[in-house]
Amino acid sequence: MASPHHGERPLAQPGSAMERIRRRAQELAEGRPNQLPLWPDSKRGAPNPMLRSALFGAIKRGKRRYLEREAIASYGGVEIIYTGARLDQSDFDVFAGALHLAREQPLGDHVRFTERGFLRLIGRGGPDGHSIGKSDRDWLRKVLIRLKATAVEIRNGPHVYVGSLIGDYFRDERTGHYVLIISPAMKALFGSSSYTWLDWRIRQALRGHPLAQWVHGFYASHEQPFPIKLQTLHKLCGSACGGGGLTVAAHRKALLGWRDDSLVPALQAVQATSREAGLTFSWTIDKAGLLQVNSARAGARSGGRQLNKLMSRTAVDKSGGQNPTSAGDRVRRGGIEPSTSGGLDLKLRGTESVHITRKATATR
Repeated sequence: MASPHHGERPLAQPGSAMERIRRRAQELAEGRPNQLPLWPDSKRGAPNPMLRSALFGAIKRGKRRYLEREAIASYGGVEIIYTGARLDQSDFDVFAGALHLAREQPLGDHVRFTERGFLRLIGRGGPDGHSIGKSDRDWLRKVLIRLKATAVEIRNGPHVYVGSLIGDYFRDERTGHYVLIISPAMKALFGSSSYTWLDWRIRQALRGHPLAQWVHGFYASHEQPFPIKLQTLHKLCGSACGGGGLTVAAHRKALLGWRDDSLVPALQAVQATSREAGLTFSWTIDKAGLLQVNSARAGARSGGRQLNKLMSRTAVDKSGGQNPTSAGDRVRRGGIEPSTSGGLDLKLRGTESVHITRKATATR
């Protein structure tokens, strides 16, 4: 191949970093960037309807129920109709990871990653990804298929988004390389006030507590949370505890059991990790069953530098937090910092101190 003439600049290759920068600059200049917001590496961006609903629920492991155009419990006047297998918080990690990679380029472009790099990105396989095995790779494949085989309708007033959570993707069985597409229509869910930056380190510190992760996402999406009934929160998180067929008395008993055994420990876990991050998260439950939370909207556009100390103190198998290195290299190398885990003391007011001693949980 002939070298360029003296004084000429070599043409950028179609997939090169320079070409992507030029294309992005042109889109910005033309006022039509079809791209997700560029949140920091230490965050994960997610549409508020997905954080304020049972779409990604705090559900138990095991056989999943298949839903056919079923209404999903949601908050704030947004209606969600869903078709597909029920989704949990680990499914959300994969979905959020795909969005995290897709944000660096126009929607509809190919998002490229390896199985190992992606698993490290979402914190699986230990602090450095050294324990990633066949079960982790099989798990990722199942989750991606589950996310692909979905149809979500999100209605906000006269506007309706309909689509699959992820688009088409290709996998090379020999190398573990993936090419995935996020639909350009996903941009409609990322309006200026309709999405949230979740602090990924806090979420990883809550690993193994799906209800705590859901609570963190729900309250991170609110500037000033209103008091909410426990029964409403119970439905929004997708819990099956105290389901249909119970008498009023039995349902109330089940709800109180869920409060004491599940919700209170989850609130305390979020409070403890928020405190480590230097963020405010306090809560009270009154006699009428109203939960009031005061928080610094830990997931929006606020930080949490002190959580780095928490993340670096304790390494836990099968979990991890993200290391804010350059995005492209980070995905390929993994770049995951150690996470922490904890157990929970049971107190009924969230203003009291909490010590975490939870055991590490195995990957699915």
